[in-house]
Amino acid sequence: MISRRRFTQAFAAGVAATSLAACSSNAPATPAAAPAGADLRVGSGENTTLGPIKQIDAGVLNMAYAEFGPATGQPVLLLHGWPYDPYSYADVAPQLAAAGYRVIVPFLRGWGQTRFLSPQAVRNGQQSAVALDIIALMDALRIDKAVLGGFDWGARTVAIMAALWPERCKAIVSVSGYIITNLEANKQPLPPAAELGWWYQYYFATERGALGYDRNRHDFNKLIWKIASPQWNFDDATYDRSAASFDNPDHADIVVHNYRWRLSLAPGEPQYDQYEQRLAAGPAISVPSITIGSDFDGAAKNGAAYRAKFTGKYEHRVYDGIGHNVPQEAPRPFAQAIIDADRL
Repeated sequence: MISRRRFTQAFAAGVAATSLAACSSNAPATPAAAPAGADLRVGSGENTTLGPIKQIDAGVLNMAYAEFGPATGQPVLLLHGWPYDPYSYADVAPQLAAAGYRVIVPFLRGWGQTRFLSPQAVRNGQQSAVALDIIALMDALRIDKAVLGGFDWGARTVAIMAALWPERCKAIVSVSGYIITNLEANKQPLPPAAELGWWYQYYFATERGALGYDRNRHDFNKLIWKIASPQWNFDDATYDRSAASFDNPDHADIVVHNYRWRLSLAPGEPQYDQYEQRLAAGPAISVPSITIGSDFDGAAKNGAAYRAKFTGKYEHRVYDGIGHNVPQEAPRPFAQAIIDADRL
């Protein structure tokens, strides 16, 4: 999902905000100020449906996806992460469709109606496997090149595709920038305060955690939403629309494998080794790119830590007051970033 340091910063900020609110409960009333990021949140929640969900065989999957806009438009693929789903783009996709784009929003492996074609397939959540799913989807839909946007797992997938298959990417928009997983780097410990932010990954590393997530995925993921976006006052209906995607029979296995693989506690599949070796070298991204930093990224929101990884046309934007689920929290700025990236 996210880096250890960034999750710790978001977690600490959420705890601090809760504590301050509790301490000030007897303070004199003051005029309510506009919540941070309010101007960016305009338009969030306007749409409550993805429309008809389509299915297509793509690689090892039968993939479910939503589609918006004219079939002849410039293709845009929008990728979600964990613990989110395509509803993160419920307000973004119609805006892009109105601008003439053909927008595809897939349910990743382990989400919604996406299913493995073979019951014997390994429920593998490693990063290159997820990226190759999107390549297979583009092939199945006969899309040679697309503008790609994503956050969380989606941002990682977008960056991988731009690094390994630049010929398939017209441009990209990546929340939190360059977050390709480096397994060797992940073996190194961080300071205790930073390790706190990885609590869920350590939990998933245990059998108790795997069982607990499977049994409690609805409440578990709602907690993550609150921690990762402490200033986003989403309602139960908004969360429940996405939570339906977590009922996929492969969901818990995919999520647990993803995080165990990142800690080198679970193997990947040999057919992906060549891609992981190339990614381990930290390849640069040469396609036109816009990266987005939000409050969730803490001190890293300015993008300086990964600026050198982007060697082509490039812009970085910061959305103050916005949490981790950038496209759902700030749909108009995210849609504009897609349009602007296409024009770089």
